[in-house]
Amino acid sequence: MSDGRFLHTMIRVGDLDRSVKFYTELLGMKELRRRDVPEGKYTLAFVGYGDEASNAVIELTYNYGVDKYELGNAFGHLAIGVPDIKSAVEKVRAAGGKVTREPGPVKFGTTVIAFVEDPDGYKIELIERKPS
Repeated sequence: MSDGRFLHTMIRVGDLDRSVKFYTELLGMKELRRRDVPEGKYTLAFVGYGDEASNAVIELTYNYGVDKYELGNAFGHLAIGVPDIKSAVEKVRAAGGKVTREPGPVKFGTTVIAFVEDPDGYKIELIERKPS
């Protein structure tokens, strides 16, 4: 399987438009495509920073009539590299988003991280990646 490629991560969301808005307006992703499947009672929206041919993306799945999920304790977080972590955190906070860890270095290291939550409570680790 060494010629495989990571394609996407699927997460279930309670309000598709709210989630697409969070990932596009606050985290700077683009909605790449959307597919409604009435016979299956679900709608998919794919969001990411680049086209699916060369980038891993997030598949947001809305199941008709389900507005909340139990997240459980097995899933950890999504990780996103950002050039300016303080402004990324402030953008989320200004829009009423939840910041669960302020920007700062990881324990025993120098990498600067922060944690925010999306509207459904999924944790997102922001990792500062200065442009080279």
